[in-house]
Amino acid sequence: MTLSSDLGDGPLGPTNEIGPTAAPGLTSARTFDPAPAALLAPSPVEPLRMPGEWEPHAATWLAWPHHEPDWPGKLGPIPWVYAEIVRALHARERVEVLCHTEAVREAARDALDAHGVAPSAGDGPGYRLHVTPNDRVWVRDSGPTGVLRADGAPLWLDWDFNAWAKYDNYHDDARVGETFAAISGLPRLTPARPDAPAGGPGGRLVLEGGGIEVDGQGLMLVTEEWLLSGVQVRNPGLTREDYERAFRDWLGVRQVLWLGEGCVGDDTHGHVDDVARFVAPGVVVLAHEEDPADENHRRSLDNLRRLRRAGGGRGALRVVTLPFPRPVTMRGERLPASYANFYVANGVVLVPTFNDPNDRRALNTLAELMPDRQVVGIHAVDLVWGLGTLHCLTQQQPAAQGPGRTR
Repeated sequence: MTLSSDLGDGPLGPTNEIGPTAAPGLTSARTFDPAPAALLAPSPVEPLRMPGEWEPHAATWLAWPHHEPDWPGKLGPIPWVYAEIVRALHARERVEVLCHTEAVREAARDALDAHGVAPSAGDGPGYRLHVTPNDRVWVRDSGPTGVLRADGAPLWLDWDFNAWAKYDNYHDDARVGETFAAISGLPRLTPARPDAPAGGPGGRLVLEGGGIEVDGQGLMLVTEEWLLSGVQVRNPGLTREDYERAFRDWLGVRQVLWLGEGCVGDDTHGHVDDVARFVAPGVVVLAHEEDPADENHRRSLDNLRRLRRAGGGRGALRVVTLPFPRPVTMRGERLPASYANFYVANGVVLVPTFNDPNDRRALNTLAELMPDRQVVGIHAVDLVWGLGTLHCLTQQQPAAQGPGRTR
């Protein structure tokens, strides 16, 4: 597979609390091949740590929308939402945009030009467009996870991807991790299942970034619905203990906080990034539905109780609730509308909004929790028809840090 890129000259490498590049309009003729296949690794050879999302980024990755069945009958407005997302990010960190074809790249460039978004000059802020095949735009899940070595150098963990154990068309998405590595020049590891025979071959571990939430200090949020239920099974035969071992080995997790279920309408069957997120070490925001008649009420109340037992009731964990918006439906289908699907970037937090009275409550709550960042609402009523919003469509590339540094 040969890919083309907008990269310029230079080498390409593979409140309710509980407890206390090229010039605009030009198309680069440069081509590059994906990074060489990474070795399947039964366990890392050195300590790794997944940083909190608020720690410094080198870039944000996303894929430009092109697959109409993801937004049946409503693809038209989606590129303009993407242009607004890039506009909100590009002055603070570089945005790497994957484009399925040359035609998609030109459409992306036109939309970004219309929004006054400047392309990147070299490795600085701005955006870069890369032509590379992809099936869907949800790079939070198809893309790799950025982690840091003990010396602070970043690398990618390229999980296996099987389209949420639900769809058949994911051949191109399964190779997105290779593309990230080739463009960024960062090393790529492909973690094996933790039950692989010692010293022998084993299958790759299937995970998605939307199911993983860490505070960068050893705590992790994950749901039982995603990994332990019998629906949309990612890794047949793996147990709770197997997953906890994998999270310890690959992400530097010392304690996994198991929640119950994700939100109503979630196509992934239980991703945590629609219901609970860290905003600082030991500080969780939990989407909580106050209406007892809404199915999200039972689910969110169960998750709240679990967090209390995990330390929120005695001050070891700070838990702050976010409201849900009113139910958002399309053609009779309940959609996974949630303010918890926000994205934290350098100096800014992008929050999905839904033309709802609770938009203001959610924005204010997050602004109080992250006062060092500008909080920006992004209209997501059309976007969520694709069954995901801002966190689902972005993936952060962590910046290199000094040894042992955290933030």
